Amino acid sequence: MKKLYSLLLFIPLLLSLSSAGQTDSVPTKVKKGWKLGALPVVAYDADLGFQYGALAQLNDFGDGTIYPDYKHMIYVEWSRYTKGTGVNQIFYDTKSLLPKHLRMTVDVSYLTEKALDFYGFNGYDASYHKEYADDEDPLNYISRVYYKLERKQLRTILDFQGRITSQKFRWLAGVSYYNFKIGTVDIDRLNKGKDDEDKLPDSTLLLYDKYVNYGLIGEGEKDGGNIFYVKTGLIYDTRDNEPAPNKGLWDEIILLTAPPIGSVESTFARFEITHRQYVPLVQNRLTLAYRLAYQGTISGKEAAPFYVQSLLINSFSNATNNDGLGGAKSLRGIKRNRVVGDGTLLANVELRYKVWQTKLFKQNFYIAAIGFADYGKTVQYRDLDMSLIEGTPDYDQNFEPDAEQNHFGHLGYGAALRFVLNDNFIVAVDYGFAGDKRDGSSGLYINIGNLF
Repeated sequence: MKKLYSLLLFIPLLLSLSSAGQTDSVPTKVKKGWKLGALPVVAYDADLGFQYGALAQLNDFGDGTIYPDYKHMIYVEWSRYTKGTGVNQIFYDTKSLLPKHLRMTVDVSYLTEKALDFYGFNGYDASYHKEYADDEDPLNYISRVYYKLERKQLRTILDFQGRITSQKFRWLAGVSYYNFKIGTVDIDRLNKGKDDEDKLPDSTLLLYDKYVNYGLIGEGEKDGGNIFYVKTGLIYDTRDNEPAPNKGLWDEIILLTAPPIGSVESTFARFEITHRQYVPLVQNRLTLAYRLAYQGTISGKEAAPFYVQSLLINSFSNATNNDGLGGAKSLRGIKRNRVVGDGTLLANVELRYKVWQTKLFKQNFYIAAIGFADYGKTVQYRDLDMSLIEGTPDYDQNFEPDAEQNHFGHLGYGAALRFVLNDNFIVAVDYGFAGDKRDGSSGLYINIGNLF
């Protein structure tokens, strides 16, 4: 808890500094033409190595009459871990290229994950034992990557939005293609260059291997496959500024239909409904923001492979990784993909306070401090034939529902900072804590963009 107290003490310090700053005296300057925000990418992971690379966001504000809205936005990221994990993304959003006020969004991404979190299905019904991945616990340790799998994902998305009665009430239509390659972790690659005492055990079955061996993940889905989606939906949007709203609503209903193409043998459909609201408590200074969402597989459940259940559905998201529930984009402080099932609920509440506004290199700039709480719950469970493993040692250790099962759900909380350039380019720093030890302990996240 000391870390949480330190973060909470840091926010009042910023507030005191802001009283000597220019929060109330600096008017927002209208920006015109193309403006660039760029950052290097630097990070480290004990099993994946150093991360290096760069990201950039380029906005075209036109003649400035629509600022802080834009005519065109291009986001590009290229980064690598020294052990092989990589991010390659080009994202383009335009509201001016096509006639009749049509909006077009294009996302082309290739993402490689050498050690993606996998904890099983149905939330607390899948037991989590942190000691299995703790190499300082010789009695219970199995592998640092026991709760991991390897995934390569090619993602291409083409979406269109158009007016129904006004720009606030819109239709959504699009197509997307995903190619997944799934497998167990490549232990030999992760061990490359390590000293013997730091190497991962090379002959250990990981949790994913056990799910495959027992038939809980089927032959037709264990290696990944191709998914084609047809997207349709309705959107109601009254936000005053999309990337960093001070007021307004953002509601959507989306249906994703996967026809029997590629690896899908029969049609399945996934559904999402989300309500977001931004309430100004102090004009242009303090905002209460919250999100309520449900998503799930509503037809053809047996045809929906396990690797699509963790993907978050949105009408618009330039987030590089859109996995959940758990992690940077859904439940901060809770391990990524901890809550996976046929249907899930998600709720987020944030209190956003602009502590300091100024001009930085002739650009509009402000810092915001945030306190937040996140909540998730499985409400429709993935069917698992437990008779396949009953009587085996693994049943009690990994697959039997937790004796301490909490039907309330999964709770995370914490504090965050936002560094915002020209009301569009946002560097987000979040520190979250898990409310239950079965979801992990805490997590630090440095990303681009608000959570919602």
